[in-house]
Amino acid sequence: MKMLFLLALLGTGLHGAAAVTHSLKYFYTASSGVPNFPEFVTLGLVDEVPISYYDSNIRREVPKQDWMIRGTADDPQYWERQTQISVGAEPTFKGNIDIAKQRFNQSGGVHIYQNMYGCEWDDETKEVNGFDQYGYDGEDYISFDLKTETWIAPKQQAVITKHKWDNDKAWIAQTKNYLTQICVDWVKKYVDYGRSSLLRTELPSVSLLQKTPSSPVSCHATGFYPDRASLIWRKDGVELHEEVDHGEILPNHDGTFQMSVDLNLSSVTPEDWKRYDCVFQLAGVNEDKITRLDKAVIRTNEGNLTMIAIIIAAVAVLALVSAGIGFFIYKKKSDKRPPSPISNPEVMEELNPKA
Repeated sequence: MKMLFLLALLGTGLHGAAAVTHSLKYFYTASSGVPNFPEFVTLGLVDEVPISYYDSNIRREVPKQDWMIRGTADDPQYWERQTQISVGAEPTFKGNIDIAKQRFNQSGGVHIYQNMYGCEWDDETKEVNGFDQYGYDGEDYISFDLKTETWIAPKQQAVITKHKWDNDKAWIAQTKNYLTQICVDWVKKYVDYGRSSLLRTELPSVSLLQKTPSSPVSCHATGFYPDRASLIWRKDGVELHEEVDHGEILPNHDGTFQMSVDLNLSSVTPEDWKRYDCVFQLAGVNEDKITRLDKAVIRTNEGNLTMIAIIIAAVAVLALVSAGIGFFIYKKKSDKRPPSPISNPEVMEELNPKA
């Protein structure tokens, strides 16, 4: 189950109006056998920015952005409600770990049970995409197909759950209503809370890096926001697709992003280097940031580059941990409550092999 929502837009398509797709995602994770890690964790994100956090050690829901504190100031019970939702879901998730282990005929060891659910909304086209996906030990377990309004079970062990959930028509209707209506309402509200932060644009610093004289030259951009950006190599003004290796967009600790693209110059003569440049484009910003390929500006200190690689790897691991947090299913009780899951008394029964 791919938890990170990454959007790579190439070419001139990034120019003009800023990207208008907003998202709200909740991640729940139950774990067993993982030392020094909470058995149950929840994380909420808006446009990939963490907004709320709970774990079984602190046992309270806490805001992750200052604007979430300001935005919920007129609702004194907001964080207490969120806390009670997570507290209520915690024992069910812990129990589901044991049930899943029975399903897969497992005993001890490290196991992870996850859920990602929420929606994406385009405020220009009004298109909505809702999702509710479950995973066990890093593989897809069961997910909701919004178009067919049925559950998809790629694992044989989840078929019993699929049949029971497919037969609960009222619950399917509530789930669809949440994913396509209630969730979108909260996306709009949260984006409004964090408008000054979420709708900002920040250009990166761009560096050319090369570990050894025979290594590819890496064009590395860091500190940009939002993550709807592209980084390409060009030759004589034309985008290159061969001898180029694109890296993923990764988050920085300060909420900005970084990315890199490598260019293999093994067959390029030194005289032709001046024909190449690296171009960064950011959604909503009309001006490209162009970095000419120049040997004089390439950073080649191997020790520094090794440290950069370690930092990038650490950021990637952090991103996966943050993005991998989550598990539970929503069952609507009131249209007025925030888009967080509520304990479904049927879930434990539905996941029980004896059911």
